[in-house]
Amino acid sequence: MKKIIFTLLCMFSIAATFSQTDVSGTVKDNLGVPVTGANVLIIGSTSGATSDFDGNFSFSTNLTGVQKIKISYLGYEAQEQTVTLNGTPITLQIVLVEGGNSLDEVVLTASATFRSQKDTPMSISSLKQNEITKLSANSQADILRSIPGITAEGGGGETASNVFVRGLPSGGQYVFNPLQYDGMPLMSTFGLNSSAHDVYARPDIGFKGVEFVRGGAAVLYGAGSVAGIINYTSKTGDSNEENIINMEWADKGRLKTDFYTGGKLGGEDSNTYYAFTGFVRKDDGPIETGMPTKGVQFRANIKKKFENGSFTVHGQFINDNAQFIMPLPLDGNRKRINGNDGEAVEQLLSGELANTSFLTAGGAYESPIEDGVSTQGGYLMADFKYDFADDLKFKSKVKYANYKHNFALYVGGNGANNNPITLNEYVENVAPGNLGFTAQYQGTSAAINGSDLVVDNLHVDRLRPMTDYSGEASLTKTIEVTNGTHNITGGVYLARTEAEDVNYQYRVLSEFNNNPKLVNLNYVDAGGNDVTFSTGGLYNRIGMTSNNFLSQNKTAVYLTDEMVLDKWRFDVGLRIENTQGTFSKGNIVESQVYDDATLTPELANVNFADGSFTRADVSATDWALSAAGLYKLNDKVNLYANFSRGFFFPQIRGFAPIATGVTGSKYDSEKIIQFEVGAKLGTEKLKGSVAAYYVGLSDRIKIDQGFVSGSLVDLTRSEQSTKTIGLEATFDYSLADNLSLRGTATYQDHEISKNVSTDLTTNTSSTTNEGNELARQPNFLGSLGAYYDDGAFDALFSFNHTGSKFAADNNTVELDAITIARIGAGYEFAMGDNDSDDTLRLGFSVFNLFNDEGVTEGDPRNVNQAGDAEFFFGRPILPRRFFLTATFNF
Repeated sequence: MKKIIFTLLCMFSIAATFSQTDVSGTVKDNLGVPVTGANVLIIGSTSGATSDFDGNFSFSTNLTGVQKIKISYLGYEAQEQTVTLNGTPITLQIVLVEGGNSLDEVVLTASATFRSQKDTPMSISSLKQNEITKLSANSQADILRSIPGITAEGGGGETASNVFVRGLPSGGQYVFNPLQYDGMPLMSTFGLNSSAHDVYARPDIGFKGVEFVRGGAAVLYGAGSVAGIINYTSKTGDSNEENIINMEWADKGRLKTDFYTGGKLGGEDSNTYYAFTGFVRKDDGPIETGMPTKGVQFRANIKKKFENGSFTVHGQFINDNAQFIMPLPLDGNRKRINGNDGEAVEQLLSGELANTSFLTAGGAYESPIEDGVSTQGGYLMADFKYDFADDLKFKSKVKYANYKHNFALYVGGNGANNNPITLNEYVENVAPGNLGFTAQYQGTSAAINGSDLVVDNLHVDRLRPMTDYSGEASLTKTIEVTNGTHNITGGVYLARTEAEDVNYQYRVLSEFNNNPKLVNLNYVDAGGNDVTFSTGGLYNRIGMTSNNFLSQNKTAVYLTDEMVLDKWRFDVGLRIENTQGTFSKGNIVESQVYDDATLTPELANVNFADGSFTRADVSATDWALSAAGLYKLNDKVNLYANFSRGFFFPQIRGFAPIATGVTGSKYDSEKIIQFEVGAKLGTEKLKGSVAAYYVGLSDRIKIDQGFVSGSLVDLTRSEQSTKTIGLEATFDYSLADNLSLRGTATYQDHEISKNVSTDLTTNTSSTTNEGNELARQPNFLGSLGAYYDDGAFDALFSFNHTGSKFAADNNTVELDAITIARIGAGYEFAMGDNDSDDTLRLGFSVFNLFNDEGVTEGDPRNVNQAGDAEFFFGRPILPRRFFLTATFNF
């Protein structure tokens, strides 16, 4: 260990020795409660410290003369104090007041040093936890929707939100902007099994808040990200106990209880602290499917503070089932269609499909359809920080995650007869010239009328277990020079991810209704033969359609310098990364290829794995460079610019082996060039930012899925390049005491500059869609809201607007703009006697106040759908929902 430390020290220059001044003190809020994690920094330098669990801080500095010290913390007004540094010890007593300029909030993500958003040369947005709690968010989409440059689609329910960032093409599943908890991604490798990051964890009240860093500078640290990072930071306990219970009720059967407790472990002199948080919930909505949504999540951390650092262990356990809502048939005006009962059909998933099972030649298959998006498992993470000296700091994180994850997709209205038609028409379509039929509802003797509507459906069970190992270590050396300081960081990131990609499919005949009944159909064909078409509603037991096992290793090293030079701040960094992966593709066969007289007709065409695999390895190495600069024009305005050349390793599932050791095409990284220039403004009345940006992506690999012989398969593989220019603005204007007007606006012009598409069924290539706009990326995004909070009463009224966008890259179907309105209010009561800090807040909120029925996406599995057909296949946004909350702090 001594040799390692000595070697690293030799990498850095040694600062000249000056007389030192010791600075110490405490940071408390206006109630006298110590503030843990407050940033105490000498302005224009990196000399400073972070307050500990009792609010205490101390540091030494070589600076001399009159200096300004800035004290800031998320959710509090920043303070500045003038001091004279002459070698005499200085003691400060700081009292912070809640509120404050968001641009003064400390940045925790994509940086090696603490600094405010105003002093960071990149675009950053943040939300505090109490703001998230007041939202009563349906999903991550509700939390991220107000961030400029982010298109967040939440029409699928609570999990697997589609998130698109700054004009980049994507399926929406956090491809270019990973979801992190406490600085480590929930999954280190993208696309091994196509699951979105937010299926592995849910937001709870045990966080301080969330930051979203946009732009290429995010590529440098940790797992790296070419376009941005979403990072939630957990609360850790301190010397004052804190307990929170938040109860939430909503229409459509929602009951959810969140809790948080944190404090000191042991006696008065203990330096060990704990935090424990989580939720228990059940829900029939936000759209009732007849299947339950229920689950629990627990997270905890224990932190040991010692003289020169800390050691924290984080853990999570989750067992949660959330129904996922897919596109379904809409009318020609893209509105919901009335079912047989006269009610508008919101979803075609049937509760009668619970416990579905059938035989295959490979054994009995039991569908997990009732569990929807089911996640079981958790993670353990260790976070170690140690200061060898005030100017030499070491940080390390190690994480292990393991999840048993199933993703049940019920594609309502998708088959040979994917639009609602009468039963009479349906039978004539499947059995032309038939001599008669009988149809009954499953489990009853009741016959279905020939004039009632029925529809084909497809169910896809995606079995997606995942194991992830990851770790990061870095050393930061601070070097003070004549006109400022350098913070040089060297680090390494290692990860291995293992995942399965196993699919089962089957087709279902049902009536056209919400929570529809299943239909058992028998008919006499034109030749006089009795035919059983559907049993238990199932008319095609497709069986296994993929049996893939994938793994990927990543090794990255990075070196950065964050410089503070008088009015200038510069960030530069280099990252080199190598990835190696293995794709094991299992062979799928049909039972009928085996000469086995015992096979029943029902098993004759049910697919299963024969045990054989084709395997191939891929590898690639690439580098990223980031450079950024910020100039303090005056006390109110900072100007900044940043440039990055980054990379993204494409999803291995797009490079299936065609023979052992051979893939269908060369595996290489996707290149992304980004540039941004902007200004940040912070005054007493107005704060905000404005920026212009460019994003260019080269050689992206895109996979489009569709249907062949009734099964969902990969249809085309495209090599794509895109470019985007955009303008982005945010503002927060104080209209009066406790009343502010906040808004964001993004305009982006994007196009596909290259698109070579290969038909995977014929292996033929063609150039398509060049010059078109990107699928599901609008040109305009914006939000506007009025917010009031006087410490007791709070209220909000806001709008989130997503402009019109094309459903697919071919630009044949344009989806109308969507505006989601939200209203909410609450009142906080003091509880107990005058010396008590206990409070109770009662509140309400309404999501989608005006019940906009805009369509978030068309049919991503049918990119050639028409925009003027009698029926349109799409997914509307979630309907209006009313929430009541009670939050007890004690």
